[in-house]
Amino acid sequence: MPPALMKGLTLRGLEVFETLARTGSVAATAAELGMSAPAVSQQMKNLSAALAVDLVDASRRPMVVTPAGRLFLGRAQAALRALRAGQRDLKALDLSELSSLSLGVIEDFENEVTPLLAIRLAEAMSQCEFVLQTGPSHVLHAAVAARDLDMVICAAGDEAPKRTLTLPLLDDPYILAVPKGVDVAGGLEALTALPFLRRDQDQVMGQQIEMYLARAGVSPAKRFEMDSNQSISALVAAGTGWTITTALSLSRAGRFANGIDAHPLPGEAMARQIVLYATSDWSGGIPEQISELARELIGVHFAEPGLERMPWLGAGFRVQ
Repeated sequence: MPPALMKGLTLRGLEVFETLARTGSVAATAAELGMSAPAVSQQMKNLSAALAVDLVDASRRPMVVTPAGRLFLGRAQAALRALRAGQRDLKALDLSELSSLSLGVIEDFENEVTPLLAIRLAEAMSQCEFVLQTGPSHVLHAAVAARDLDMVICAAGDEAPKRTLTLPLLDDPYILAVPKGVDVAGGLEALTALPFLRRDQDQVMGQQIEMYLARAGVSPAKRFEMDSNQSISALVAAGTGWTITTALSLSRAGRFANGIDAHPLPGEAMARQIVLYATSDWSGGIPEQISELARELIGVHFAEPGLERMPWLGAGFRVQ
């Protein structure tokens, strides 16, 4: 007979601990989980008592996970992922009646999310003609607006394409990325000794970053402009310049990540939103099923590891 769970160790307690570890705040955890602040505190008290260790240091603001808490957090997250995967399997994609589907996915997901998404969709669409394209957000936005693609996963533009359904997937906050060890205490003005690495101005990110700089009254010299996330990451890591990017984009820095320091964006907070656009021809729950699968994959491959590296992002970097 398998051993029973120790008293005080509950699924709700694990969810509370996972969320509190990310937000650092009882109030934020309560708001996110739809609980009262006292209920959150009681769940943490029960869980800590069951494990006979302090999981968070409540004397600090924001709260931080203790060394013992970090050890348990990985196990708790693994258990929650397994339970969520089981829940997903019980509500498996039912796309067997589809005859065709064309889907576009932003390049940010090309290595991690898109292949797994393609596998799941291919398994569920046994009789379907399936077209998958990757590209930058502004290209995908135009394709779904022209009805060249049925659905796209991309960064939201200023306006949704006409006659489309919009399903939010991820809030992706903008951050400041500088070479390792560069002091940013003086704000953007203190970085004038380094060139600013601009995004291609056709990209949604490039346009939003320029609007932020204009509002901040900062006009870096136009020396570098690139459409490659990896090239920008490589130049920052090499000490060549600094940039404004997003948490999702920085998560794709790969081998260059260790040479980059990430900081909150000075001044006003700003984020892009990753969404699924589906043409209005699609009825029923198919866009919702695909978006739910995308949220799960984005959470596992980007949101969770991103928050481990940048816990100060809190609820700003979250799956919708």
